Amino acid sequence: MSTVKSAERHIICEVRGKAAHRARVEELLLELVGPARAEAGCLYYDLYQQADEPDTFYIVDGWASAEAVAEHAEHPNVTKVVERLLPLLEVPLKVTTSNRVSDPA
Repeated sequence: MSTVKSAERHIICEVRGKAAHRARVEELLLELVGPARAEAGCLYYDLYQQADEPDTFYIVDGWASAEAVAEHAEHPNVTKVVERLLPLLEVPLKVTTSNRVSDPA
């Protein structure tokens, strides 16, 4: 997929689960990966776990446009997973959206 780099949106979503629910939080987050990668406009979608704080996960994803991000946020799989995820969290989801300012490597 060819995109205009300045239109891309890159997101880091921090997810800090309650320690007692770590495995379930990870399981739910993994349910997001495959369907998101299949969505139109998805450039990449990856899940990471913080090495020194294993209750903290990061979803790092890229989208072709702000419109693709908006469509992803409303995707039935996302809304279903987030609904089940929220009660298991220590703090609310922290979502940071950015625009590319450098040329790709």
